[in-house]
Amino acid sequence: MNMLWESLRSALASIRAHGLRSFLTTLGIIIGVASVIAVVSLIQGLSHSITSQFEGLGGNSLTIQSDTSFQEAMQGKRNRLTLADFEAIVHHIDGISDVTPLFVANIGGDRLLRYQGNTAFTQVLATRGSFADSRQIYPDLGRFLIDGDEASRRRVVVIGEKVRENLKLPEDPLGEFIEMGGEWFKVVGVTEKRGEMFGFSQDDYAIIPFSTGMTAYADPVRQDIDISFTVADIDEIEPVKDRVTALLRQLHGLKPGERNDFRVQTASQLTESFSQVIATVTLVLGGIVSVSLLVGGIGIMNIMLVSVTERTREIGISKALGAKRHHILLQFLIEATVLSLLGGLVGVLIGYGLGFGAAKLLPGFPDAYVPWWAVALAFGFSTLVGIIFGLMPAAKAAKLDPIDALRYE
Repeated sequence: MNMLWESLRSALASIRAHGLRSFLTTLGIIIGVASVIAVVSLIQGLSHSITSQFEGLGGNSLTIQSDTSFQEAMQGKRNRLTLADFEAIVHHIDGISDVTPLFVANIGGDRLLRYQGNTAFTQVLATRGSFADSRQIYPDLGRFLIDGDEASRRRVVVIGEKVRENLKLPEDPLGEFIEMGGEWFKVVGVTEKRGEMFGFSQDDYAIIPFSTGMTAYADPVRQDIDISFTVADIDEIEPVKDRVTALLRQLHGLKPGERNDFRVQTASQLTESFSQVIATVTLVLGGIVSVSLLVGGIGIMNIMLVSVTERTREIGISKALGAKRHHILLQFLIEATVLSLLGGLVGVLIGYGLGFGAAKLLPGFPDAYVPWWAVALAFGFSTLVGIIFGLMPAAKAAKLDPIDALRYE
């Protein structure tokens, strides 16, 4: 233990005595670690934000969407989920609730909304009142869609905050009328503000009753819809998923062995799919910027080799006074590792600042998030670099003959 402490003290004294050279030596490590931490913090911040939104859907929710393969699309075929599929799920699948159909409605063939000479393009969603609970979207002003709106095919609309701003509606727009495709819709609610992501607003949409949207569609039988619902017992998710899959395959006339022309996904599966993509992106980008860590390691090796040459007489004196080969080896190895670790520490701090600064500068980008494993990996890799690239100079110093070292000028 005394030997380790003395070697560490000697390494720190050497680093302090050559401050500028030590800083330049660790610069490659600092840049490499800072780059890795900055990239990982941005990607993980994005992942953390989107995963939180997926989790907000609830672990007992299921979403069904049509699925058209690339080969089918090239042949001009498009698979659809229809209102008949929706009705079949409602009437034949037990243990589910909040069954909600959804599609993007083009009222009058366009997405243009008008109000007193102001216009705005937005996404018009046709759905039912249960959409609020299934997607965790609630009104800040007024109300959401109700069963009466659906039954009477009322021309009412719930808008996002961005639509209100773009159309220059009053702060309290309840009761105002906006035009969509030649039809007038009464504003009955404004949803809670959710902000931006990737520079795109999450509040830029208008929601109308499902039945109202269907009347505006030329061929409602062929309309492609999404279907979402919640399962009463979370332990029954997989059995319910299997029953829904079997029902839809039967309705679509799919033969055994044929691929499904739809996807049934849980919120957790959506999260897992996204996490896999994020993990791959993190690995690729992290690997690219990690190249600079190898460059930093080579810099440490070169400087340590120079240090061995400069301190040849010192090594000779140490050996003449009884220092063993492993004492010299440990001293230089610890010095290289300490240099690398100091570079790693500074790199983590700089990378942390760069990540959060970049996230703030990018419009609508979520806050950076630095996971503990990224910091641990940065320090671990820094230590490994110091050991690997410090081994050759340390071995060279340990092999010096004390007589030749004392004669060195």
